[in-house]
Amino acid sequence: MSNENFEPKIVGFLCNWCSYRAADLAGSARIKYPPNVRIIRVMCSGRVDPTFVLKALADGADGVMIAGCHPGECHYLNQNYKAMRRYEMLKHTLAAMGVEDQRVRLVWASAAEGQQLAAAIDSLVHDVRELGPLHWPQNWKENGEREKALADIVKEHEEAMEVPA
Repeated sequence: MSNENFEPKIVGFLCNWCSYRAADLAGSARIKYPPNVRIIRVMCSGRVDPTFVLKALADGADGVMIAGCHPGECHYLNQNYKAMRRYEMLKHTLAAMGVEDQRVRLVWASAAEGQQLAAAIDSLVHDVRELGPLHWPQNWKENGEREKALADIVKEHEEAMEVPA
């Protein structure tokens, strides 16, 4: 379902140490990429809780990018491996909710890889544009139902993350 007039809204959670600096490099090097991404700087990709992604989608984003340091090069030792595990769990949750895999992407980009990050943004925007608008907030009949459904998702996620004693 291609819609050439549709411009997707993408939320990007970018790691302070690598991906955010890659975006800065892309900008200062005048590397062009679509302006569809609203960047949120986080200290580490491992800090991006899946509920952040669910909230972004529920609040109107058509897609989400999580970007961090390459595995093994995290400034917080191994937190990007945590991001990978969370991303895999998130993909299963989103699939169960009827959200296409192509709407959420995990990307690795070092501070020197502005061109690669710009290409990843281009790719995500293109894929989401092809999918069309998510219209997820409109799937809930009443705002209270939407908030209850999101609260249930958060509760299930927190229970799944608990480590048995």
